[in-house]
Amino acid sequence: MALPDSVIACECWARDGLQSMPVLVSTDDKVEMLNRIVAAGYPKLEVTSFSHPKLLPQFADAVDVLKRIDRRPGTSYVVLMPNTKGFDRFETCVKEGYGADDIILMISASEKHNLLNFRASHEEAMAEHAAIMRRAHGLGVRIIGCAGTVYGCPVKGDLTTAEVAKIVRFYLEEGAQTIMLGDTTGVANPRLVRERIGELMAMFPRAEFIAHFHDTRGTGIANSIAMLELGVRYVDCSIGAIGGQPATGAAKYSAGFTGNTCSEDLIAVLEEMGVRTGVDIHALIDAGRRAEEILGQRLRSNVIRSGPVIHGESSPEKEPGAPQAPRA
Repeated sequence: MALPDSVIACECWARDGLQSMPVLVSTDDKVEMLNRIVAAGYPKLEVTSFSHPKLLPQFADAVDVLKRIDRRPGTSYVVLMPNTKGFDRFETCVKEGYGADDIILMISASEKHNLLNFRASHEEAMAEHAAIMRRAHGLGVRIIGCAGTVYGCPVKGDLTTAEVAKIVRFYLEEGAQTIMLGDTTGVANPRLVRERIGELMAMFPRAEFIAHFHDTRGTGIANSIAMLELGVRYVDCSIGAIGGQPATGAAKYSAGFTGNTCSEDLIAVLEEMGVRTGVDIHALIDAGRRAEEILGQRLRSNVIRSGPVIHGESSPEKEPGAPQAPRA
């Protein structure tokens, strides 16, 4: 198995990342970070969510964020679409000229998880999403159909490939352009990834899949690379490895770190292996440091502390604030 020459990385910090954070980030800070992400060269980024503001107040400013961010030709701007009411608001944005290129619609392969996360059965979710997709097609908006809990569920346990395929088939039949395969609470391992994705590729040979892994158990990068080795061209990641269960006040269904695969670390290692991402690693590291300032905490990137690998001669440097080593 060989890695592709290039991949399309999507930065998820401002949506999947922030949805897990109980501290509310200001609109100004969100816009600053999104503009940094665009300037770093990401070809695709999640911007916000149209979840109900009372349920997820982190995204009460979704419309303002879309209005204010920098737009770069050739970059895809993505929003999460939880329901019809959210789409009503989004449709107005599109018609007024500040919409998004793609919407994400998600159904967990585990129906128990879908009931916890979205308060809807599979049948209810599919009916609503089919209606939203018809409206999106009419607006020329692309659809990312996301199957969640692809490799296992924190409330149901193991899932079969057939259970995942049910969700994938639904989205493809309704006209989704890409299919996100979400490791919602980070239970995957590279062997399971190769087996499950191999089966899904055989079942849906024309589908464009997105690798979306969470680093709950420290396997996000390994799983992402395993999926890219199968020929997948799309991969998701989040600055500082933040993300996970929305901070709605509901009981936690997964303990520990729930964030996405860390952007700084994933982009750095892909570039080291000769996989082009188009992302400026130094600009990304600067964004990672700024993200820590905004959130008021140390995040989980290794590369913002170590820096990328140095291949030529250089002068010793120390992290700002670190003690200077004594000289002999």
